[in-house]
Amino acid sequence: MLSYHFLLDLSLILLSTKVLGLVTRRFKMPQVVGALLAGLVLGPAMLNILKETDFILQLSELGVIVLMFCAGLESDLEDLKKTGKTSFIIAVLGVLVPLIGGFLVGHFYGYISGDTGNTFFKNIFIGIVLTATSVSITVETLKEMGKLNTSVGTAILGAAIIDDILGIVGLTLVTSLSDTSVNVSSVLLKIVGFFIFAIIVGIIFYNIFKRWSEREDRDRRRFIIAAFVFCLVFAYISEEIFNVAGITGAFIAGLTLSNINKKEYIEARLGVVSYTLLSPVFFASIGLKIVLPKMDINMIIFATLLTIVAILSKIIGCGLGAKLCKYSKKESFQIGIGMVSRGEVALIVASKGAALGLISSTMLGPIVIVAVITTIISPILLKLAFRSKKESLQVDLVK
Repeated sequence: MLSYHFLLDLSLILLSTKVLGLVTRRFKMPQVVGALLAGLVLGPAMLNILKETDFILQLSELGVIVLMFCAGLESDLEDLKKTGKTSFIIAVLGVLVPLIGGFLVGHFYGYISGDTGNTFFKNIFIGIVLTATSVSITVETLKEMGKLNTSVGTAILGAAIIDDILGIVGLTLVTSLSDTSVNVSSVLLKIVGFFIFAIIVGIIFYNIFKRWSEREDRDRRRFIIAAFVFCLVFAYISEEIFNVAGITGAFIAGLTLSNINKKEYIEARLGVVSYTLLSPVFFASIGLKIVLPKMDINMIIFATLLTIVAILSKIIGCGLGAKLCKYSKKESFQIGIGMVSRGEVALIVASKGAALGLISSTMLGPIVIVAVITTIISPILLKLAFRSKKESLQVDLVK
């Protein structure tokens, strides 16, 4: 018999994310922090009122896909082309520094805990977990502050896409050494094939859609349906056929349509659905995933070090890459902060490692803590990093 309990779950998520979003805004923090806290408070980590169901999981996946599609629509393709080299340098250093940092923290934990097992691959995998970036949190924060379509916002988006690809390659290389069913060359060919596919199909669809949408006698609501279908199909193909994250496919789909004359109309209509339903569910679902296990003193030390390294390694790595590409100190810091959030991506990577035996179940606790803290602190730090001199002066005067 069909249960309608999902309606109550949905109403609780929408109400709590909005209320806590308004509360966090009163404290001069992005509303997305409130949405994340709503899932954490109502979920298994605290009150245990809500649990992640298949319905919430699938709706949250749709939410992040729409969020990244709208981010692609808002982006400037020409700016992204110009920052291609810059984004690559930022992404490479943003992967290498956390990888090394995670490896060293893992090595330190093995030393204090006396774990003498196959520590090399375990430590490498901890580094792989820290290379992950959940750009969806940053995108929502930048949109809220009106900074998404700036040079810094563009650099963050470009670097995040490349970071995603490098993370897939790194994860594949490590897992292939422990799982003979994984073929590294096959994965790399799929990634190259995806971008070839994206360019060819993107150009074809763009030209067809542009000619069709320029005819004034068309009902504009049809454009939303066509664009949304393109987004969903592109995300599906990228995930299922090319093993590239669906959010990457959704972002590229939005980028494909970023130069058409109806993009503001499409973005506005999809934005309403995203704001009222999909985005709150997605951000709350991150908090619902969190289950904090009991940990001994060694694990607490490990979790603390891992969290500090997770935050600093992205700021240093991505910030150094930005500085090498002639960004100012402030802009380099903003870019580094924009890549700090690990969110659900770190949890997914960690669960993959646990399934393959690369990390023990006890290791999941510290990784969960890293995901929670970096996800909550990232939008707060972004808000502070983008604060103007006038705002800083006002705060100083108040203090």
